[in-house]
Amino acid sequence: MRLDKYLKTTRILKRREAAKELALQKRILVNGRVAKPSTEIEVGDSIVLQFGFRILEIKVLDIQKQASKQNAQLLFEIVSETKIEEENA
Repeated sequence: MRLDKYLKTTRILKRREAAKELALQKRILVNGRVAKPSTEIEVGDSIVLQFGFRILEIKVLDIQKQASKQNAQLLFEIVSETKIEEENA
């Protein structure tokens, strides 16, 4: 599944366009590499997103084309969440 679609399906980001913008700004890493919106996501991948004043690292547990609000949270595991001070951002 494409990175932008996965982030929308899991409700990590509300819109695919938001995921696309973050990726184009090189603020998303997949397995330690800068990712494009079209990067293919697989189970076990590590995704690091920098948005707002935080860095979110998640691990892909499952991939589904559609997911209800309750099931969307079961598709990934939050590995870490770090807040960035405004001065450093």
